[in-house]
Amino acid sequence: DTQVVQGFELHQPQKEVFVRVGETLTLSCTVTEGGLTGPVKWLKGWGTGSETIYDQRDPSTWEKRAVNESNTDFTILIRDVRPEDNGTYYCVKFRKATTGDEFYQRGDGTEVVVVVQGDVEVATAVLFFLLLIFILIFCVYHKKCRGEGQSQGAGGAPAGGCSPISIPCCAGSPGTPRLQSSEQKDIHYADLQPLREAPQRSQSPGADRSEYASIRAAAK
Repeated sequence: DTQVVQGFELHQPQKEVFVRVGETLTLSCTVTEGGLTGPVKWLKGWGTGSETIYDQRDPSTWEKRAVNESNTDFTILIRDVRPEDNGTYYCVKFRKATTGDEFYQRGDGTEVVVVVQGDVEVATAVLFFLLLIFILIFCVYHKKCRGEGQSQGAGGAPAGGCSPISIPCCAGSPGTPRLQSSEQKDIHYADLQPLREAPQRSQSPGADRSEYASIRAAAK
């Protein structure tokens, strides 16, 4: 049975990493110091088809270490990343046994996604093209609704269930504020002034006096 060492921990924090072709991939892993004899390894994949990327006991893989001669930090660097570096990587602690090194503990795994530059450019172009088509179709549809609404007359509502939605590309659409014409902005004011009191004339008792006012209109 595998011996459980009190207080030993292996920490592989990265869940997913995106990296471009040609860049350097950094995979992080730390362990607690002391108490357990056995190497730390980095494996690509898990099971019978796994590939050893780094082995603490294999000098040919030591160049991948980010922090040399550390007993706790086993972060590695994979330089000049290629598309075939896609996959899930595991930081694994092995325990020394009489029959050799046996598995003791591993991290949760880090999924590496290698992004090809051409794929990013194509995806961006496709998204931009689809967005442009959507805007054009929406504008044509909106202008068609305006035309149907105008054909109904001044009091008619837009036909075909077209809703009055205003968008920046369709200037003058229903719901868009418009400036009033110069004729609509003319305001007329009335100046009421009392007339002089007319000479008193004989009036029958109980008759009411009437007053007159002149109206002067000024157009502003």
